[in-house]
Amino acid sequence: MAAVEVIAEVGIGRTTHRAVAARAGLPLGATTYYFPTLDDLIAAGLQRAASDVQDDLELWGARLRAAEDVPTALAELIAGYLADRKRAQIECELYVAAGRDVTLRPLALAWMTGLRGLLEPHLGATAARDLIALVDGVMLQALITGRDVDTLSLTATIRRLAAR
Repeated sequence: MAAVEVIAEVGIGRTTHRAVAARAGLPLGATTYYFPTLDDLIAAGLQRAASDVQDDLELWGARLRAAEDVPTALAELIAGYLADRKRAQIECELYVAAGRDVTLRPLALAWMTGLRGLLEPHLGATAARDLIALVDGVMLQALITGRDVDTLSLTATIRRLAAR
């Protein structure tokens, strides 16, 4: 996780063994022993982030498939995701960094395409596209303001977008 945190904070180009070791509270030799090259370390960090995204998408997919009310379930999933602010902040940093670092784009695209794949069967292509933008905006605003998501208002907004 330390590698993902450093990558999110400073970018791939400025990630070092020393920075990751410091973040993890380990001696430098520990990171270089397990990850002999910086590329190995960065690849492991990105693999971890990709695995976390995939795990989230699987969880969200299962919840949405079982949901009697998709808008309510989606609002609850968003609020639940944001309950772990540190993780959400790290993943948001990676997501935003993908705009300037092409090596991070597969992570951002995995989230967008995965979420679209989960929402389209329930709501259609247009609503799924609009809802992905809403989800991203809600998450970003919650992280910036530090406020919890108002799930009732969010559910109502999701319903309006899904009805179009």
